[in-house]
Amino acid sequence: MRRGRGSRSFSPLEWIVLPALAALGVTILLAVPLRFWGAHLPEPVAPLVLAFAWPLIRPSVLAPVALLGLGVFLDLFWGGTLGLWPLSLLIVYGLVLFGRSLLAGQDTRMLFFWFAGAVLIAFFVAYWTLRLDLGAGPHFWPVVWQIIPTLVLFPAADWLIRRFDDADVGFR
Repeated sequence: MRRGRGSRSFSPLEWIVLPALAALGVTILLAVPLRFWGAHLPEPVAPLVLAFAWPLIRPSVLAPVALLGLGVFLDLFWGGTLGLWPLSLLIVYGLVLFGRSLLAGQDTRMLFFWFAGAVLIAFFVAYWTLRLDLGAGPHFWPVVWQIIPTLVLFPAADWLIRRFDDADVGFR
């Protein structure tokens, strides 16, 4: 007998490992030093998509560990303060996990507003972490030009949430 979509269970490879590798790939791809009309490629914080989507898909021990690894990768890859992005990603993950019951099943437009709030919180944490570590925060416009492309990645978060939404009904 064939099971319905609501009872299908996905492996961690499908909803954690492959999206994490995709976030790494996007980060590396967009770091290529190309210029178009004098501007560099945008550098969004792609793992923020995962920090938002994973707690809505399913509570897991593997997701925060993967976010920790992705955050350390971002710090090393971008040459930033070690611990900056793991802290920001894990705070977003924790806040979304805490508000999971409010966010589950919401309309795409409402999820976008929540995603935008999560991105702003992540950048707020990153800003103040840098400010406390270095004694000065980053300039305003480069931060804005990193927030905007990160917000543009929302369709990836929405796709992940919709794709795996009914995977494990035991977590609803």
